Amino acid sequence: MTMARRPTTSAPGWSHRAEATYAIHRTLPEEVPVAVVFNGTTQAVMMATPADIADFAWGFALTEGAITDATQVEAFEVVEHAQGIEARFWVSDDRAEALAERRRSMAGPVGCGLCGIDSLEQAMRAVPRVEGTALRLSRDEVAGATDALRDGQVLHDLTRATHAAGFMVPGQGIVALREDVGRHNALDKLIGAMVRGDIDPGTGAAVMTSRLSVELVQKCAVAGIPALIAVSAPTAQAVRLATEAGLTLAAFARGGGFDTYTHPFRITDEAAHVA
Repeated sequence: MTMARRPTTSAPGWSHRAEATYAIHRTLPEEVPVAVVFNGTTQAVMMATPADIADFAWGFALTEGAITDATQVEAFEVVEHAQGIEARFWVSDDRAEALAERRRSMAGPVGCGLCGIDSLEQAMRAVPRVEGTALRLSRDEVAGATDALRDGQVLHDLTRATHAAGFMVPGQGIVALREDVGRHNALDKLIGAMVRGDIDPGTGAAVMTSRLSVELVQKCAVAGIPALIAVSAPTAQAVRLATEAGLTLAAFARGGGFDTYTHPFRITDEAAHVA
């Protein structure tokens, strides 16, 4: 459906500088509550930028374990309300029963990837070991990944206030990109776009504008993305989890260089393609 809400708005303000104070108008990113609903029951409400909502919902459903396969979804729609947006799934009876058993509230502020989790076990959930052992990325591709991502950040160009997640395929560059005020939302949108677009997650790497946190590693591992590249640092726990999951972490990818922390065999000195 056509989204009535725009992802940005123009707001007046004042710019205070040493030499003077100026009246300004800035383009700011919007954020609205998005409810992810399964068979009439709300499973989560997250604040997100009102763009690519279907991608966000599908990615969130997959990475949070509400569904494990797209075939479990019997119908889907996005419905707007005055208060926010609903992303409505109708899933098979077995998935509906599983969801009823693990239903929990996840309403929380932007940028919080663990809001509403009600146990330490859920926060530190085990993740599957990724496949993608055939993936090879050249050093130059990894070093230039965040620059390539930056070239496609239209919303960030307008607002200077959003994160981006992209999917980079060897020899092809960034083949999919999504933006949001929240880094977790941006990654969920990207994963949802890949699911809906039949993009094989094992053929490339996720590229992020943010630091590398545990939640991002968890989402990539669940989605089956074997490598994660970011402009900033990883947390220590993210490194431990990526080691366990068989996922390649490359951080500080900027200025022509990068650091690797886990499973560096996927990064080579020569350009290569997925076997």
